[in-house]
Amino acid sequence: MLSLIMSVMLALALLWPTETLALPPSGADLFDLHCAGCHPNGGNIIRRGKTLKLKALEKQGINNAEAIAAIARAGIGQMSGYAEALGEGNEVIVADWIWEQAQNAWIQG
Repeated sequence: MLSLIMSVMLALALLWPTETLALPPSGADLFDLHCAGCHPNGGNIIRRGKTLKLKALEKQGINNAEAIAAIARAGIGQMSGYAEALGEGNEVIVADWIWEQAQNAWIQG
């Protein structure tokens, strides 16, 4: 009897639909995928003065992650917006990560 119950439970477990919960992407992953091509290690290969280093950000009046998220979403100057490429809400995740890196002088550890 016990083996019958165990067999039924195993069959149900194998056939029961499950939802896979996807983890949100990390800021580092989003940066590597969408930003690092032009901003390696917080630099800028297109416009040297427009880096993601703290001093350069502050010089441009960008002093928090929200301002970075707005730029990531809509773009600024020669940089196009990445709202569609990043996906809904992911500009905040990557902006938080960028701001943290800027605060730590882009020292990767």
